Amino acid sequence: MIMLIKYLLFILLVLFMTGAAVYSLSSRRASDPLERGRRRSIMNVLLGAMLVNLSLMSMFLFRGSTISVIVEALFLVLGAFNIFSGLRSYGYYSRSRRGRKA
Repeated sequence: MIMLIKYLLFILLVLFMTGAAVYSLSSRRASDPLERGRRRSIMNVLLGAMLVNLSLMSMFLFRGSTISVIVEALFLVLGAFNIFSGLRSYGYYSRSRRGRKA
């Protein structure tokens, strides 16, 4: 069961990393500033999910020394903050885009 969780977390890590790279490239190529901001906010959510995933992976892969627990907690808090700020900015850019079309 632990091996299944490890493989699932690795697959999720690859998916989050690929998605963040795709949205990073597409945000750089977007000409509309609102669309660029919306894509960067999605990228921010994916990077936060990747950090949370990394902390979960380190919890399952390594023994619980003091240093690793501190790093896991740091990744978890930083990832949660990235997810929160990305969702917040996504809402802002979505409302701005909707208001501009009306």
